Amino acid sequence: MTVYKMTVQYDGTRYHGFQHQPNLQTIQGTIEHALVKMTKGKKVNVVGSGRTDAGVHALGQVISFAYPGSLAATSMLKALNSLMPRDILFIESNIAAPDFNARFDALSKIYEYRVALGRYTNPFLRLYTGHHPYAIDIKKMQMALQDVQGTHNFASFEASGGVIRNKVRTIYQAQLDTSNYPQEIKFIFHGDGFLYNMVRIMVATLLEIGSNRRPVHDFLRLYEVQDRQQARLTAPASGLYLKKVFYPQK
Repeated sequence: MTVYKMTVQYDGTRYHGFQHQPNLQTIQGTIEHALVKMTKGKKVNVVGSGRTDAGVHALGQVISFAYPGSLAATSMLKALNSLMPRDILFIESNIAAPDFNARFDALSKIYEYRVALGRYTNPFLRLYTGHHPYAIDIKKMQMALQDVQGTHNFASFEASGGVIRNKVRTIYQAQLDTSNYPQEIKFIFHGDGFLYNMVRIMVATLLEIGSNRRPVHDFLRLYEVQDRQQARLTAPASGLYLKKVFYPQK
């Protein structure tokens, strides 16, 4: 058996998330189906660094799997890409240590969230951005992002259905990219881990702050109350991208 570590990009629009689900089209299921073809019927279990939701995209999702054979890393890249639909693309392939696991060995991740601004939804961006039709205060959101950085209990920012008991996470970087403002803004979060829908709930909260619907430092209160209902909104999946996953150096 050979263990592969591979980086994959995908447009998540027509998929029901990364994780395999019975009778539904998923990223994991699509990759595993291709591997079954390559192994002529042998099941290969794919592990992802994170379980992106339906409609969420990836610029740098990392997967691992044990393959019953020995192909060069470049050959595996070419073989899988030849079997992928046009909305999935492998961009890197490496042979990993026998015990490598894309999920459990991950040290941190970077997520980006794109928000299209303007009164009306752009039909050509609607599947790849969130949309915010109200006026926003950039400086207030930048101030609020300073409260996001650091180690906090993010229980207020986890959607129902989350199964992880420990809600404490460390956010190393929380930034706002305004290079395309006023057409679009982009939130960037680098953290050691993220709860279920955490980024999308944080973005919705930041946009409420930017629209003067919340106090600038409301994150500090939400950390204390640990109440999902008080965070209220969740930004659409269409604007979220898993950008990069970090692992220990060899």
